[in-house]
Amino acid sequence: MAEKLEVKELDQVAVRFSGDSGDGMQLAGNIFSTISATVGNSISTFPDYPADIRAPQGSLTGVSGFQVHIGAETVYTPGDQCDVLVAMNAAALKTQYKYAKPNGAIIIDTDSFKEKDLEKAQFKTSDPLKEMGIDPDRVIACPISQMVKDCLKDTGMDTKAILKCRNMFALGLVCYLFDRDLDIAFNFLKEKFSKKPGVAEANIKVIQAGYDYGANTHSSVANVYRIESKTKVPGRYMDITGNKATAYGLIAAAEKAGLRLYLGSYPITPATDILHELSKHKSLGVTTVQCEDEIAGCASAIGASFAGALACTSTSGPGICLKSEAMNLAVILELPLVVIDVQRGGPATGLPTKSEQTDLLQVLYGRNGESPMPVIAATSPTDCFDAAYQASKIALEHMTPVVLMTDAYIANGSAAFKLPELDKLDAINPPYVPEEMKGTWTPYKRDEKTGSRYWAVPGRKGFAHILGGLEKDNATGAISTNPENHDLMCRLRAQKIEKIQVPDVEVLGDKDDAELLIVGFGGTYGHLHAAMDEMRAQGKKVALAHFKFINPLPKNTAEVMKKYKKVIVAEQNLGQFAGYLRMKVDGFVPYQFNQVKGQPFVVKELVEAFNNVYNK
Repeated sequence: MAEKLEVKELDQVAVRFSGDSGDGMQLAGNIFSTISATVGNSISTFPDYPADIRAPQGSLTGVSGFQVHIGAETVYTPGDQCDVLVAMNAAALKTQYKYAKPNGAIIIDTDSFKEKDLEKAQFKTSDPLKEMGIDPDRVIACPISQMVKDCLKDTGMDTKAILKCRNMFALGLVCYLFDRDLDIAFNFLKEKFSKKPGVAEANIKVIQAGYDYGANTHSSVANVYRIESKTKVPGRYMDITGNKATAYGLIAAAEKAGLRLYLGSYPITPATDILHELSKHKSLGVTTVQCEDEIAGCASAIGASFAGALACTSTSGPGICLKSEAMNLAVILELPLVVIDVQRGGPATGLPTKSEQTDLLQVLYGRNGESPMPVIAATSPTDCFDAAYQASKIALEHMTPVVLMTDAYIANGSAAFKLPELDKLDAINPPYVPEEMKGTWTPYKRDEKTGSRYWAVPGRKGFAHILGGLEKDNATGAISTNPENHDLMCRLRAQKIEKIQVPDVEVLGDKDDAELLIVGFGGTYGHLHAAMDEMRAQGKKVALAHFKFINPLPKNTAEVMKKYKKVIVAEQNLGQFAGYLRMKVDGFVPYQFNQVKGQPFVVKELVEAFNNVYNK
């Protein structure tokens, strides 16, 4: 191997892998993320893939991308634009070039830029670089496909199998550019393909070939950089997606509460990975059932809850529509249930692989009758763990269904996650009916402090009872159509939710003297934080209040909303959270920034919009 060039240090860098859906761009990006997280870098990722099961090869609609932003200190977003763009074919270059910085490096596989490839990508000339106005000096053009064939010619693999390894060559080259340790990648592949060691060895060989190509060519574009972590907190870390973190949060909550975990689910993009992950953990007392439809998934979870389990059901926006009747049943039964809504673009099938925040009003009010339900919105991939844990704690301690909102962006995105210690997590204490109430207990007898009814798990002698969807008498638990009783029960169910204690919303930035307060909720946290940081770097007085607990709202919400001269609510819908805040805070009329593009916010656009409000 040739001697490596001088290594230069950077604070942060963004890399975007792109190619056909079958080119393994998500895997290459995931491995690069894992390597970076393992060495202590802060990371933020954005998998951006098409909804087509398999679009025509080389087509513009079939391009799959994966962007990862790595930093020496905390990074909040995957980056508006990338420093290095990997384009495995002509269509990838055409559709993804807009995400590259003007001076960024571009890696292309020249073997995928033949006449037919250019035609599929709708190029009009035989020189795509010139046609797009790309400086050739920015481009690392190499015959990746041919080099992979040469590398694996003696393995006995067929051509189709060999070409599936092209993504690993690109990964090896990127690892060279950023001085990454290949041993981590090798171990990742050995574990992933543990049942196919030949496949693992082939991919390892190709990664090494890509790394060596970078070392041997010393292209003028291919400078070598290192991102050295500046703030390291001791502990065990892993690169984790939001969906996996959600699954782990549920497992931790069940373990802490001493209960079995049950998930009733029906596969739906982008929530299915929660079902996949939980199904791997039978040894931890997890039961998963892939039901015949969304309704059955939720209904079976209610049955598991009645039987004494921590019960959950996972879905996306269309599934919430279908589960709403069963969710309503859980409200009147007053049983603990965690409903996970991984939001995607709608309405209807909409944009199934893209991300929005358009389910907020649905989860707050999309049921018949007075049916209040706590709502929590996770703020990042790693926060999905805590959000799932807190949703479980609230459900179990307050005997109520709870909605946990994530979205496709944070569910599929990943970040470096410090593994928590179970004994340091909050205690979870369900309100089991005390033994001394035997003989006097009725199903809706409540704890005076929380307003939650006591939980009698079936099988306890002396506590047999019946629950159902018809209104019950508060005192006896018998079916009741008494008007005063129904009014009372509606108020008691609402008061129970209002009594739930949630943390105050924290104000970040110039909290004492901000001229502008940015407000958001859920998965937009990173982009809004980055926009605030950029504006403060410009010398402006700006603060951020980002909401994780939506219902009930933090007690200091009105105080914070009314403290600042100008408030702008930014969300990926047409104003649902702003409308909710106006309803809850008397006299509150904020500015709004709304987009429904199915894509994460662009920090540059946020800063421009916020500055317009700031300067009014």
